[in-house]
Amino acid sequence: MFKKILIANRGEIACRVIKTARTMGLSTVAIYSDADRRALHVQMADEAIHIGPSPANRSYIVIDKVMAAVRASGAEAVHPGYGFLSENSKFAEALQAAGVAFIGPPVGAIEKMGDKITSKKIAQAAGVNTVPGYMGVIADGDDAVRISGEIGYPVMIKASAGGGGKGMRIAWKEDEVREGFQSSKNEAASSFGDDRIFIEKFITQPRHIEIQVLADSHGNAVYLHERECSIQRRNQKVIEEAPSPFLDPETRKAMGEQACALAKAVGYASAGTVEFIVDGDRNFYFLEMNTRLQVEHPVTELITGIDLVEQMIRIANGEALSFTQDDIQLKGWAMESRLYAEDPYRGFLPSIGRLTRYRPPAEIATETAVVRNDTGVFEGGEISMFYDPMIAKLCTWAPTRAEAIEGMRVALDSFEVEGIGHNLPFLSAVYDHPKFISGDITTAFIAEEYPDGFKGVSLPEAEMVRVAASAAAMYRLAEIRRTRVSGRMDNHERKVGDDWVVSLQGESYAVTVAGQGDGAEVRFADGRVVSVRSDWTPGTRLAVIDVDGAPLVLKVDKIAGGFRLRTRGAELTALIRTPRAAELSAHMLEKVAADTSKLLLCPMPGLIVNVNVAVGDTVQEGQALCTVEAMKMENILRAEKTTTITKINVAAGDNLAVDDVIMEFE
Repeated sequence: MFKKILIANRGEIACRVIKTARTMGLSTVAIYSDADRRALHVQMADEAIHIGPSPANRSYIVIDKVMAAVRASGAEAVHPGYGFLSENSKFAEALQAAGVAFIGPPVGAIEKMGDKITSKKIAQAAGVNTVPGYMGVIADGDDAVRISGEIGYPVMIKASAGGGGKGMRIAWKEDEVREGFQSSKNEAASSFGDDRIFIEKFITQPRHIEIQVLADSHGNAVYLHERECSIQRRNQKVIEEAPSPFLDPETRKAMGEQACALAKAVGYASAGTVEFIVDGDRNFYFLEMNTRLQVEHPVTELITGIDLVEQMIRIANGEALSFTQDDIQLKGWAMESRLYAEDPYRGFLPSIGRLTRYRPPAEIATETAVVRNDTGVFEGGEISMFYDPMIAKLCTWAPTRAEAIEGMRVALDSFEVEGIGHNLPFLSAVYDHPKFISGDITTAFIAEEYPDGFKGVSLPEAEMVRVAASAAAMYRLAEIRRTRVSGRMDNHERKVGDDWVVSLQGESYAVTVAGQGDGAEVRFADGRVVSVRSDWTPGTRLAVIDVDGAPLVLKVDKIAGGFRLRTRGAELTALIRTPRAAELSAHMLEKVAADTSKLLLCPMPGLIVNVNVAVGDTVQEGQALCTVEAMKMENILRAEKTTTITKINVAAGDNLAVDDVIMEFE
């Protein structure tokens, strides 16, 4: 077995590989850029080597720099993680030439399957159903428009060497093909060093289901069941689960056997994933094979009990698989939520900055429940504009799907993140959505259920009552403590009132709170009585409360006259007043927001790639105004109405902060 391995990656996946290597008794080497000097993976590794400036194309994906680190460290093997150089055959060749093991598949398999165009041709030759498309080289935008017309709209424009949603666009008409083709090429060149593009038919209402395979160099191949990856946004997976709520045993077996046959056909040896589109009749079509470890691999580990990273290392060491297909059991259900640094209220645009608070839920592993959090960040660390915005992968496991979902709901409510925008509220909203709960999901779920973007969550009345009762009990407790600390009264509890009015989500609830032991009985004006029990103390940011025997987890921030609360994806302001104060507050005027309708504000920290208009131009609704690049993704900002440009404050190459004024309108 190897004694030392280098991880040619960063963030959570580097930390993930280090954890398994440590349990196997292997020494680890991290590499890092300027931006990652204090990163968690650097702190966790036994050694760390600096490889260059912050941009990935000047550090993490520069083969010569990574190879220099390999030589300097004396590492015997390299794990590439995912993204970056993980599917780069030239990198695998360089390692091979240096006598260093690549913890991944053979060079030939990477070349055949890692390239989406080549892999589709091989799949077609092997008799695998594939989506109609054009696999040749596309010269320019005009060529892309011609090909798209022949295939028929809508089409998917994809980077041949792509992955992780980078270099992918859906086009419904000609001008979208032209724009998407160029943006895809730019993103592909920046992220993968390969700007080749192909186009295929975009199948509406599909499910995205993938098969995890393991193959060794001795001719053995097994499949570890499937993952449902249909909850996607901008072609980027957001929630994954294993198994799929849609597949039946027959389809699962057919897909698994086909995936293994494809792996054997290309001489595959390592962990890999065969991705399929599955329609409503359970017909499945080959999309691509990812010749690397997938982001969502933890859910497969949770339902099979197999450590995929360990198996990759053992296979790279020349070992044969120690189990057969019959040994692989499907146990329980697992969910994975990707926590991103992005603002769900601003169209999920990237957010950067310092994590002023980062407290994941406690990880547990019992016979009936698992909570696992794969992360690469820490409290006080920076979320950089140079890399993917994923902060963590929160996973839960339970014997049933319903239990795994409920475990995830509680875990999400218990996750504390401050200092940046994040998608925790959106994730919670999805897990409470009836269609998701039923398993009736497709890759169009987010677009269909949130067509105007995510506007937040409104809690149902029953949940509002639970929150209102809890807020009243917590506020009364805080007032008792405040009175005690002030020393104003000896018998302080008699001087804190029992009658309060809770204003919450536009509703007002008149309540009477009677303290009892470790909690309170809260009586509403309509006669309802709610029992609240908790060991919460004022000042604690997280409240775990028993409300009438059912758990309620609240993220708590104290504000004047109440709390800011987060639960089940809802961001709430709870104001608790005396009846007289509530009566008077009804006469207060509401603050009117500033009018920004004549301004184009930068929605995220980023770089201006280009400006498409000039002062004096009249633009139409939907017309591209400029392009902003952030976290390796290009974002085209468009006109919301017909208007005239009166002022432009930026130029290509400028770095902007959130809400910087890009241009002004008439």
